[in-house]
Amino acid sequence: MRYGCLLTATATAFLAVSAAASDQDGFVEEFTTLKSERWFVSDGWVNGPHQNCLWSKDAVQVEDGLLHLSVEQAEDGPEDYICAEIQSHERFDYGVYEARVRVPFAAGTNSNFFTFIGPPQGLLHNEIDFEFIARTEPVLQTNIYFDGEGGNEALTPVPNVDEWLDLAFIWEPGRLRWYMDGELIRTEEGDGIPAIDQKMYLSIWTTDLLIEWMGLFEWSEPLIFQVDRVAFTPLGTGCLFDDSILCNAEIQFGALKAKE
Repeated sequence: MRYGCLLTATATAFLAVSAAASDQDGFVEEFTTLKSERWFVSDGWVNGPHQNCLWSKDAVQVEDGLLHLSVEQAEDGPEDYICAEIQSHERFDYGVYEARVRVPFAAGTNSNFFTFIGPPQGLLHNEIDFEFIARTEPVLQTNIYFDGEGGNEALTPVPNVDEWLDLAFIWEPGRLRWYMDGELIRTEEGDGIPAIDQKMYLSIWTTDLLIEWMGLFEWSEPLIFQVDRVAFTPLGTGCLFDDSILCNAEIQFGALKAKE
């Protein structure tokens, strides 16, 4: 879920310039390094008063083939904590979006994998979400924003909280399907499905304000959201890596229709 962005002028200008449309090549990102030509690291701002941590490049690390996005106590600055976000330079269209993640579930935190386009790019808010929260128990929240309208949240319990989770959503004209560990957990169809190219994001952040949604955040130790892999497969192509959900013969693009 995105809120009103309080971006610096430099950050706003960067987002507007860097969001050129993708050529729709697929990719598999395994984080041997953080490729600057693909990813922009958010640094030096917050997305709104709901967020009690400052995006910081110091909270983003690549180590042993894993992306580490962390929440840590700030040594100085306007917020008590620093937190982490990366976002793609490119916008991506219909296709399959996949990530393999390990979540540090804690009340008051949000670890997420999502696509977004909106006011920073001079457009209406459109978004497709995987968000992990733990107000009372570990859950996955899936959500859609369509032309500025949200309110489409759905919660799915996460039983294996210490394990790696394989996430995927299949986005096609008029339909969205979300999967966790290869199982279909939600389908939405109809006119309320985003139809505009979006940027890809991974982040972890904390709040003192959104307690009814995310719970009360209490600092105890650094939290690390680990990402083993992220992939995008364009509409109409085959599986790009062995563990892709598209390698399952029952979940092929044959069920999808081409973009008009």
